[in-house]
Amino acid sequence: MVTALAVIFVFFIIVLVHELGHFTVAKLIGVKVHEFAIGMGPKIFKFGKGETQYTLRALPLGGFVKMEGEDENSDDERSLNKKPVLSRIAVFAAGATMNFILAIVIFSIISFYSGAATTIIDQLNQDLPAYQAGLKSGDKIIKINEENIDSWDEIVNEIDKSDGNMLTITVLRDGQTKVFSIVPQIREIENGVKDFIVGITPKISRNLGDMIISGFKKTFFFIGLMFEFIGSALRGKVGVDQVAGPVGVISLVGKAAQFGFLNVLYIAGFLSVNLGFLNLLPIPALDGSRIMFGIIELFRGKPIDPEKEGLIHFIGFVCMLILVIFISYVDITRIGNYR
Repeated sequence: MVTALAVIFVFFIIVLVHELGHFTVAKLIGVKVHEFAIGMGPKIFKFGKGETQYTLRALPLGGFVKMEGEDENSDDERSLNKKPVLSRIAVFAAGATMNFILAIVIFSIISFYSGAATTIIDQLNQDLPAYQAGLKSGDKIIKINEENIDSWDEIVNEIDKSDGNMLTITVLRDGQTKVFSIVPQIREIENGVKDFIVGITPKISRNLGDMIISGFKKTFFFIGLMFEFIGSALRGKVGVDQVAGPVGVISLVGKAAQFGFLNVLYIAGFLSVNLGFLNLLPIPALDGSRIMFGIIELFRGKPIDPEKEGLIHFIGFVCMLILVIFISYVDITRIGNYR
């Protein structure tokens, strides 16, 4: 029951906020909205208010805002295709923008309850490499290898990326910079998964400003990871086992629920960043593709035929549906690994 409630909460909030972004901007610029839907497939609940029908659908695989003139020519003065191109771009960009804002709020809330991790070392484990190399409590980590450090997440990421190889860690101590060479210790977690540790914990800040800044930093950190992931994918370094579909996400949310509500919130923030980022990619059927068509229109000085654009988005949607089914199958075959 807890798992089910956690899954419903996570999917509902990130999809609701995303679609609310599209809906709000569309209404602000005067577009006629026929339907505001959460989920896909058959309707299980609906009500109407004004010209818009609000629906809850059976499959928790997203949602949509059906607008007049979105995928077809319309002579209605309130249709989307009659609005200036920059206004249309704003409508399509609003969903991802709201997801990023949601992530900032969620991570700030988490920091409010657990504190904001800083880049200052608080404690060291005397049996692990950092202490043995000479790092001390109060040291502020400013660089690892050639990467500047601005958050605790970046420290963790650089240690994880080391693959157990030597790290050059630069710290600020008493106004002076000091450099240490540290080889992370390898620790097996489960199912052959390895973790790399150096034996440090961060100083926690309870300052409200730091907590809000932490929400921004963590959101931008995850956006950066998404860029890294796309780069790796383009270089052919991402396998299907590194991608999770709806089934995998449900399993991960369920696992997080076992460790408390803050863990569920953390997953919700992470998934909100993912949803916002992926929707901005120029892939047919996604918001990024519609934004790309708008940018092309700006340079051409005239719109692309809405019928042709709609066909491209439809083909993209079908391809995405096939991909989701395939990834879901892979998720099911490895479901034990999520437990």
